[in-house]
Amino acid sequence: MAEENSTETSIICYAPSMITTNGVWQGDNPLDFSLPLFVLQLTLVVVVTRFFVFVLKPFRQPRVISEILGGIVLGPSVLGRYDKFANTIFPQRSVMVLETMANVGLLYFLFLVGVEMDIMVVRKTGKRALTIALGGMVLPFVIGAAFSFSMQRSEDHLGQGTYILFLGVALSVTAFPVLARILAELKLINTEIGRISMSAALVNDMFAWILLALAIALAESEKSSFASLWVMISSAAFITICVFVVRPGISWIIRKTPEGENFSEFYICLILTGVMISGFITDSIGTHSVFGAFVFGLVIPNGPLGLTLIEKLEDFVSGLLLPLFFAISGLKTNVAAIQGPATWVTLFFVIFLACAGKVIGTVVVAFFHGMPVREGITLGLLLNTKGLVEMIVLNVGKDQKVLDDETFATMVLIALVMTGVITPIVTVLYKPVKRSVSYKRRTIQQTKPDSELRVLVCVHTPRNVPTIINLLEASHPTKRSPICIYVLHLVELTGRASAMLIVHNTRKSGKPALNRTQAQSDHIINAFENYEQHAAFVAVQPLTAISPYSTMHEDVCSLAEDKRFSFIIIPFHKQQTVDGGMEAINPAYRLVNQNLLGNSPCSVGILVDRGLNGATRLTSNTISLQVAVLFFGGPDDREALAYAWRMAEHPGITLTVLRFIPDEDVTEAASTRATNETDRKMNVDIKKQRQLDDEYVNTFRAANAEYETIVYTDKVVSNGEETVAAVRSMDSSHDLFIVGRGEGMFSPLTAGLTDWSECPELGAIGDLLASSDFAATVSVLVVQQYVGPWALDDNMDLPDSPIHSHEQPKAIYGLENPR
Repeated sequence: MAEENSTETSIICYAPSMITTNGVWQGDNPLDFSLPLFVLQLTLVVVVTRFFVFVLKPFRQPRVISEILGGIVLGPSVLGRYDKFANTIFPQRSVMVLETMANVGLLYFLFLVGVEMDIMVVRKTGKRALTIALGGMVLPFVIGAAFSFSMQRSEDHLGQGTYILFLGVALSVTAFPVLARILAELKLINTEIGRISMSAALVNDMFAWILLALAIALAESEKSSFASLWVMISSAAFITICVFVVRPGISWIIRKTPEGENFSEFYICLILTGVMISGFITDSIGTHSVFGAFVFGLVIPNGPLGLTLIEKLEDFVSGLLLPLFFAISGLKTNVAAIQGPATWVTLFFVIFLACAGKVIGTVVVAFFHGMPVREGITLGLLLNTKGLVEMIVLNVGKDQKVLDDETFATMVLIALVMTGVITPIVTVLYKPVKRSVSYKRRTIQQTKPDSELRVLVCVHTPRNVPTIINLLEASHPTKRSPICIYVLHLVELTGRASAMLIVHNTRKSGKPALNRTQAQSDHIINAFENYEQHAAFVAVQPLTAISPYSTMHEDVCSLAEDKRFSFIIIPFHKQQTVDGGMEAINPAYRLVNQNLLGNSPCSVGILVDRGLNGATRLTSNTISLQVAVLFFGGPDDREALAYAWRMAEHPGITLTVLRFIPDEDVTEAASTRATNETDRKMNVDIKKQRQLDDEYVNTFRAANAEYETIVYTDKVVSNGEETVAAVRSMDSSHDLFIVGRGEGMFSPLTAGLTDWSECPELGAIGDLLASSDFAATVSVLVVQQYVGPWALDDNMDLPDSPIHSHEQPKAIYGLENPR
């Protein structure tokens, strides 16, 4: 088979029998055989790509940059310059196998893109996103068209229109999955500018596919002027068959499979074969095979079938085969082909013009819609993101001889630079105006009894939803004091394009989910919306946060401050097993909880979920819970009591408050040990805290003395052992324990308990109640009160009150007056 090089035509011979080796012990060199060579090449590509992903992670670069860079390093620009490496690892005879596998991966990836894409979202993007997308495409397309005139060679068989389309599409396209990843990294995905740019990128993507199909049709019609017309007619016929024949057939498969059951292996195999058949048909009629796979994916209805296909294919295709396609692009890129300073100047000139063209076009349209110029520039920069579609355009262009080696290398570098500079430039240029939110009701204790209670509920999975809903119902929403609930679904930011599509909340409620993440999100939202409909004086607002776990707490804290919440509820990182033990669901959840406790702008409650009255939410008039508060003293315990006090107003709640008091010997011993100034200050602080505890508890007892459903008991203990015995002796008829975290409070009653605690973030008592060996299987809410700068305003009458930072940047512990 003849393979064409940049300089000469080589004849390459393939031996059909040289697929697998007999082994090195038989004297064979594995690299002379196609299968071991391909396996080595694939391994190298994945390893080098992952290395660049790791290196570029601190710079928040999208994965596509790492994949293209990996190919460039392995290709003729770097390692391929050494003949020994090039001829051994990437010999010309291996190119056919490598490109075939890369295109198979591309075929299935584009099928998945089609499955995940919801055309209804594109239709509902709105006039603003549509005009911004068009405004951002027109100028770069014109620049590409102008650049194409300098490329056309007189001996070419291709018309000027082909050059215009290829260059225009390559410069004007926006990569939706790459943009989504960048927005999530920059914490802009839930902002107005994030939503507009995502919608505009979706529209841009659709236009790019149409133009790409047109460009390929024109490029391949060299024999007859009517050929391109036949290509168009055939493509239209293929799309028609897919919509009116294939789609109803797949819908029949979905209807035939009972709800909740897995699709049969035969049907899945049939659809996966259909992808290859579609690719074969479109390749035969003159458009690229990926076009057929993409259209075939588009006609598959959103829902359980799409979900199953994505789950089965995505990790293998996008993790292993797709990097191969980007690596092939890098292997074809020979930077040495860009010769002379004039070409480099042209390269930078085109980068600047294309980037500026999209920015100017976007700014003009954005200004027309009343957006500030700075936001318009940011939007234009974000829409300069390049990725898969551009690489397909360039590869097809090179295969069709539209682009020579020099132009191909130039365009790959343009894509690399334009995408690479976006994150740092946008980080510097666009800093959302952070409003200084100076609200005081950052705790439940500070919230007035006749005002709205604002609660932020964080959820990872639907498992914790029933217990959280029961807890909120028990919080007693009334006309006098309604509850405003924001439900934040926490989703990990991964490399998957499918995880990003969850951001689009424009789709109709009730429509099938695009992927498993969205299916979970829908389940969570539906449960809370159902609760809102059946409960009085409750308002629910669902949201989604997509972040790496390491920075997820920033999203939660930012939302909490922006929306002025008094309380955040987040699930514990462990769940109960069938035998009553506790096992970790995901260690990363613990990191989120720890970061949130250290940085929260309001009070936080960690919910150890062991169920509240079973898995179903009871109606407000039948809910019945036995709640117990273990009170040791300090700001966290006062907050726990404040929350329980609110719950106790509910007619179905029985509240038991057990206050642990140190006996006189322990108190005297603590006083006599205060020898130096630090100890004396600590002693003063303990006395102040005890005074505040006494005032608050006395207020609580006086207000609730006549209620039979509220039981208050003092328990005198002298050490940690007696405390544990008292806690364990409490009967297991309770449904919920509410305890303070006890951060910053030294108490002789819990001395020694922290020495063997598994989860210090719960505090000594919280950890004891949440441990696997604790006899009762009762849910636990561990509360940390926010006592920060705003609380100090309420304590101006206590000038000598010491303040402890406890290494928590945003949670400075001070003293606080009772409500």
